[in-house]
Amino acid sequence: MALRRARPRPLGILPLGDCAAYVEFSETLDLEVNSAVQRLAAAVRARAVPWLRDIVPALGGLALHFDPEHPDLPAAPLQASTALVDECLREGLPAAEAVGREIELPVCYDPEFALDLDEVAARAKLAPEEVVRRHAAREYRVLMMGFAPGLPYLGGLDPKLAVPRRATPRAEVPAGSIAIANQQSVAYPYGIPGGWNVIGRTPLVLFDAQRDPPSLFAPGDRVRVVPIARAEFERRRQAARAP
Repeated sequence: MALRRARPRPLGILPLGDCAAYVEFSETLDLEVNSAVQRLAAAVRARAVPWLRDIVPALGGLALHFDPEHPDLPAAPLQASTALVDECLREGLPAAEAVGREIELPVCYDPEFALDLDEVAARAKLAPEEVVRRHAAREYRVLMMGFAPGLPYLGGLDPKLAVPRRATPRAEVPAGSIAIANQQSVAYPYGIPGGWNVIGRTPLVLFDAQRDPPSLFAPGDRVRVVPIARAEFERRRQAARAP
């Protein structure tokens, strides 16, 4: 099954507990599939269905969360969700360019921040400078948010940089770390465990519970990396900390 046709069809719809359904389109990562999922999420949101309290795109599917106390909740929400998705697909999805925002992500590749750059370079058979150039040259798309609040999974990594995860995860990856593994890049919003290969760091505050919205990123956003020097990193970090 592929989503390259005009009217993609779900593989199936599954219950997620009592208050959500998951519409699955693919069991593996496919950027074209994910783009269709993002567009479907936008189409469902545009309908403002009163008994849906959240619409969450994943790598290859879409989660629809119900409000169990809403008076308009259908007696069979799983079937109603299927009908809603089918209707959106029949009427057509918005263009990919209409979904998400454009975000610049400043990244400093200073050796102090690029904890695994030399190892990545050795695995990819590239010079460290070429790893940096290739990572910064791509436009990324936020495929989904997951693992931890505010952590974006970014698709579009240069295939030459598709190295496996570290054999031994770190107990804590520093906040703002930019890391890669397999076909994706991520940005760690705060200090958490992780096994991805760290090659740089951003001075931006990626997640702030007091901010609206708390996360800098959202599914469907288009992200352009901007390399910055260490001095610029420190300047931006101080500015981000200012009250």
